[in-house]
Amino acid sequence: MSETRFEFSSEPADAGSRLDHFLASRIPELSRSRIQALMEEGRVLVNGEPKLRSCKLRGGEAIALTVPPVIASENLPEDIALEILFEDDDLIVINKPAGLVVHPAPGHAGGTLVNALLHHCTSLSGIGGVERPGIVHRLDKETSGCLVAAKNDAAHQSLTEQFAGREVRKIYLAICAGILKKKKGTINVPLGRHPVHRQKMGIRVRDGREAVTDWLVLAALPCGTLVRCTLHTGRTHQIRVHMKHLGHPVVGDEVYGKRAGFARQLLHAWKLGFSHPGTGIPLDFTAPIPPDFLAAGVPAELRVEG
Repeated sequence: MSETRFEFSSEPADAGSRLDHFLASRIPELSRSRIQALMEEGRVLVNGEPKLRSCKLRGGEAIALTVPPVIASENLPEDIALEILFEDDDLIVINKPAGLVVHPAPGHAGGTLVNALLHHCTSLSGIGGVERPGIVHRLDKETSGCLVAAKNDAAHQSLTEQFAGREVRKIYLAICAGILKKKKGTINVPLGRHPVHRQKMGIRVRDGREAVTDWLVLAALPCGTLVRCTLHTGRTHQIRVHMKHLGHPVVGDEVYGKRAGFARQLLHAWKLGFSHPGTGIPLDFTAPIPPDFLAAGVPAELRVEG
């Protein structure tokens, strides 16, 4: 297995951003701690010079990161059922159920999607390191729906570049609290880590990263409003924070709203589209509407479309 190289150009809007934050936002399968470790090894270059995490960007820099081959995953394969939407030699697309953690982390050493993939797949990409084999992007634990994983490093790099280049089509369904006065709109407000509660995200006008969500009302429901959300960026908790900002948090979201009698936040990664990393053929996937959405009153015609 050979090294994998990522190349980016910073924009004027990135001026003032820390280098490790910049890279973490563009390569979500790499944790910030792993990026920082690669920096310590001299594997992150800015305009050809190695830099550490304290480096602040000015905009207009050429940034390169090289990921070395990794050792075999330390995670154990687990026979966890997967609902597979598509699979070939390069990638696998699944309908992730709510409640399934994507990769091992403190408090979740096993029972994750990574453990399930290790059992199901004969190979997975190694770019994400031993903790995150195959993982190209993530969904929150309680978010259901479409997720793609890579089986080799070439596929992984192609998919990562598509996500970073905003070429991936991402459409979610959210049941939001209350009745929205308008039928559609765009939320364009930057997001960043909460200054005190680091597990939460918030609106950060001065130092946040660009975050853009289009939304469209689909139906009124007994518990709220069914909204289609199209992501133009992929920030952590983007829909959850944006809908709270709009005054209509996702129903069941105990972090940004209220549980309201539901077991989880009613957010579903409905549709996912990208170009096949090997053939370039456009691929589009739809994850069936989950049972708790149907129980909440999602209309039958949407069920057919999904």
